[in-house]
Amino acid sequence: MSVRLLPSAVLLSALVLLPLPAFAEAIRVSLEGRAALGEGVPALLVHIEEPIAGFEVKLKRSDGKTVELKGGGKPGVTRRLALEQPEGKFHYEGELTVQFPPGTEPGSMPLSFDTELYGPLKLEVRREDVDVAARKVRFTLSRPAAKTEVTVLMDTGKTAFAGDVDFKGAPAGTPLEVKWMPAEGKVMRISLRAFDTSNYYTGVDLFPWQVDVPHEEVGFPSGRSDIPPTEKGKLEASYKAVTEALNKYGRWASLRLYVLGHTDTVGATEANRELSLKRAKSIAAWFRQRGLKVPVFYEGFGEQAPAVATPDETAEAGNRRAEYIIAVEDPALANAPFTPRWRKP
Repeated sequence: MSVRLLPSAVLLSALVLLPLPAFAEAIRVSLEGRAALGEGVPALLVHIEEPIAGFEVKLKRSDGKTVELKGGGKPGVTRRLALEQPEGKFHYEGELTVQFPPGTEPGSMPLSFDTELYGPLKLEVRREDVDVAARKVRFTLSRPAAKTEVTVLMDTGKTAFAGDVDFKGAPAGTPLEVKWMPAEGKVMRISLRAFDTSNYYTGVDLFPWQVDVPHEEVGFPSGRSDIPPTEKGKLEASYKAVTEALNKYGRWASLRLYVLGHTDTVGATEANRELSLKRAKSIAAWFRQRGLKVPVFYEGFGEQAPAVATPDETAEAGNRRAEYIIAVEDPALANAPFTPRWRKP
C-alpha cells in the first residue's frame, strides 16, 4: 500500500481582541490558527495601518510557556509572527502593546485565541480488514473523520462504487467501514481518500489480489539447489506464463514476483528450511537473469507449509514444490508458519 497528507485550504481560528480607541485605526490583528506539521506553524498577523514606533506581543500558552514577540514597520506592512509550538491544540492569553511616535501614549489590547498544529493524518488499514468476498473495507483515521471518497475498480474497467461516504465527525480511532454492491469481474483497486473535520486528507490505494502462476515443478538432485540443465525448459515455460500474467495485470499497478520454496518431511526441519530457501533463490535468480523486469523476491518454508499433510520422514512429491505468486504487495499466505523475510536474489 501507498500511502499522503495535503492541506485543502488555509484555515482560520477565532481571535478575540478588544482594541482601545487610542489606536483602533492604527493596527489590526488577524490569526492563522491552524497549520500542518512540517508545512508551517500557526501565526498572528499584525497589519500596520497608521504610523507607529513599534509593537510588542506578550502571551502565555495553555501549557505554561511564555511567548514574547516584537516588530514594527510602515503603514501598509503586515508582520507575520510565527507561533512555534508542539503538535496539538493550545490556548493563548495575553496582550499586544503598541508604541506610537514621541508625544503619544502607548496603547494595548488583550488577546485570547486558540491554535492547532496538526501532525500527519494517518489512515490505517489492516490486511484482515479488507474483505473482498463481503464487499467491504474497514479502517481507522487518526483524527475525527468527516468523509471518505471511495473508488472500487474492477478488472472489467468499470467501477463497483465511486462516491463519498459521510462519517459525520466520528472520533479518531473509530472503526470506519465502506461497502459496495456486487459487480461483474474481479476487484483490482480500492482507493480511499479520507478527510478529517478540518478538511485535511490522506489516502491509500489497496490492491486486494494476487495471481498464482501455474507451472511445472523444477526437479532438483537430492540435497542440491543448482538447477540442472535438463530442467531449464520448464523454467522457460514458467517465464512465458509469468510474463503473460504481468502483461495482463501490470496496467493496474507496479507488480512483483514472489518465489516460495517447499520440501517434503524427509530430513531435519532446519535443513529442509535451508534447502528450500536455496532452491527458491536459484529459481528467483534464474528469472532475473532471464530478463524479468519486475522485482523478484524469494523465501523458503521447508517442510512447514505442506500442500499434502503427511507424517514426518515421508517422501511426498506433492510437497517438493515451489509457488510463483504475482502481487502488488507482499502476498497473503494462509498457512505461513512464520512471517516471511522476503529477499532479493
